Amino acid sequence: MTGGARRDRPVRPVPSGPPSFAEARSKRARVRAAGMDPDYWYAVAHESELPRGTTLATRFWGHPVVVYRGTDGSLHALEDRCAHRQLKLSGGEVNGCHLTCTYHGWTYDGHGNVVHYAHDLFGRARPEVTVAAYPVTTRHGLVWIFPGDPALAPVRTIPAIPELEGSKPWARLDASYTWQAHHSLIIDNVSDFSHSYLHRRYRPFWDAKLTHHALNGDRVELSYETCVGGGPLTSRFVDRHRIDTTSIDLAFDYPYQRSDTGGSIKHWCFVLPMDRRTTRVFFLFYFAPGAVKVPGTRRALPRGLLPLFVRLAGALVIRPLLREDGQAVEAEQLGYEIHHAAPVVELNPAVGLFQDLTIRKWKEFLDRDRDRPRPSRIAAADGRVVPPPPDR
Repeated sequence: MTGGARRDRPVRPVPSGPPSFAEARSKRARVRAAGMDPDYWYAVAHESELPRGTTLATRFWGHPVVVYRGTDGSLHALEDRCAHRQLKLSGGEVNGCHLTCTYHGWTYDGHGNVVHYAHDLFGRARPEVTVAAYPVTTRHGLVWIFPGDPALAPVRTIPAIPELEGSKPWARLDASYTWQAHHSLIIDNVSDFSHSYLHRRYRPFWDAKLTHHALNGDRVELSYETCVGGGPLTSRFVDRHRIDTTSIDLAFDYPYQRSDTGGSIKHWCFVLPMDRRTTRVFFLFYFAPGAVKVPGTRRALPRGLLPLFVRLAGALVIRPLLREDGQAVEAEQLGYEIHHAAPVVELNPAVGLFQDLTIRKWKEFLDRDRDRPRPSRIAAADGRVVPPPPDR
């Protein structure tokens, strides 16, 4: 170049964020953009969160849903949107088994039909207006909705947990969190035991070696040789003479995750994919009567004291280590959003199977949805959150 002229190199545009599912090229990018198949039952709340006459606002993959309990005790789930001016119905009032929008008083029944208008119709015929309604039920102390094709709701089943039923159920501990992380990060976390360093204070497991992993249909099965329950508190109570704590079996039984230690210490993890970076997680732990001993002896802890032990273990061990998991997956979410183009380095082969299954199930749903006359509201939302109205 002459005369001091300089030719500037073209500036490449900086990616605005992680790619969408359709744009993604790597497995990691595809799984972090995938939703979950709505044609399953998903836990949305503990039953105790919905007293009679109350509403609960939630989301499924960006699509707003309101669950409400009528004053008669009945449960209903609707799209969280008044068809008139698009206000959230979750801000309305429960009247009997109906839900009334707080703005103009449009009242909806449990099927999403407007059954009353609290104003003049200006000489017009009464409009036939509806919003989407979803099957809703309760099991295991949780409220579940079926956000997909309602015709499939009777076919799909919520996992049975026989140990919690009958006249002598096992002692149980429930915990739930809303984490700012994609649902696949949570499934990776609860099934990948290579992160024992994170829990070095509580030592729920350590020195884990993967001994089995396989993808069978819609289920990933895996096993670790490991030592379970080695913290300062749990090691004194876990009865290693009665149960085998040297290994653990896990499964991602899509879309639910579970584990089993020696047939005596078990858990389920139910995830609700609220949007692209928000997941509500429900944990349910349960313990066989013979799994816990009186410290310093080989005598089983009396059955009547098991609930007390579970509450103690929950407060001192289980919930603190779950908070560590939450902090880790939220940090991983932020890291991915910044460094989503970085090379992928994954050592645990089981993680690849979780991701393969999640990607396949989401693609199968999208393929089914394309054959419908209109795209589903779940696919249309695609995990994007509808912004709240501005403050007045």
